[in-house]
Formats: sequence, C-alpha cells, structure tokens
Amino acid sequence: MSRFKVLRANPRRTLAALATLLIAVGVTAASGASFSAQTVNPNNTFSSGTLAMTNSQSGVAILTASNLKPGGPTSSGEVQIENTGSLAGAISLTKDTLVDSTPAMAALLDLTIVDCGTDLDCSTGTSTPVYSGNVSAMPAQALGTWATAEKHRYKFTVGLNGSALNNVQGKTVSVRFVWDAA
Repeated sequence: MSRFKVLRANPRRTLAALATLLIAVGVTAASGASFSAQTVNPNNTFSSGTLAMTNSQSGVAILTASNLKPGGPTSSGEVQIENTGSLAGAISLTKDTLVDSTPAMAALLDLTIVDCGTDLDCSTGTSTPVYSGNVSAMPAQALGTWATAEKHRYKFTVGLNGSALNNVQGKTVSVRFVWDAA
C-alpha cells in the first residue's frame, strides 16, 4: 500500500503528523527569528571646573607705610586680582592676622580701599569705594561675582588718624589681607 493510501485511510494519523510538523516549524521559527537594533553614545566625559586667582603682589605687602604722623600724609599701594579659573566666582577680601602694638594703634589707622574697576586705572576717578574706616574694624568685603578672566585693580590708602596720641610713637601694626573665590 502506498503512503498516500495509508494517509487517506487514517485521517487522524495524518492530522497528528501535520500538527506535529507545524509545531516543530513554529518552535524553530520563534526561537531564531527576531529583529533587533542598537545605537550607542560612547565617551561621555565629565569634568569639574576650577576656581583660581592671581595676585600681582602675591606673597608681598600691598603697601608699607613708615613714619606716619597724626593727620599727616597717607601712603598707598595697588594690587591687581584676576579670576584665572574656569568658573565664575564670588570674590571677597578679608583682614586676617592683625598684629597690633601696645597700646593699640590699628584703631587709629584710617584705611581706604577702592576698586579701580576692570579698566585697571586708579587715576580716572571712576573707582568704587570698598571700605573706609580703621584697620581693626574692617569686616569681610564681598566684591561681587567675577567671570573667568575678569580682573580688578584695588588701591589701598592708609594714614594715621589726627586723634593719635604720643603713646603710639614708634609703634608698628601688621595685617594680612586674604582674597577668596567661592
């Protein structure tokens, strides 16, 4: 008997064989036939910025005044500060490490600090006052937020107040000024 006759004589067997064949083909097709795609963004890099400053008088005094007399001539000095970091920074100036004489003379030293501006010219008269008072009372001074590469020139002027008495003759005061960026 031929195969076709056997299949026609047993339709259930034929259907079972076809069903088995279809299931096998379906499992094979489902396990290996799928679409996929991919895209990437390599080398994502992150870095932090910097806050840095330069000081034209770094490590030395902005001004040294000697032989001051009550109500007498003043002495001045200038310094240029620049934001050399990659970020804008809030710049400030503080008085630090005040070494005063006995009797105290710092309260008798009149200090004036002016911001000569970004044109760096203290002779134009367009300066902005930063502080005016005695050395011992000077609080921290907020100087604003400076962009990268922004620079300012500051002029410091000091004189001995006219109310100074004989007891401060020959006395010395020293102070350290600190510039900060935050």
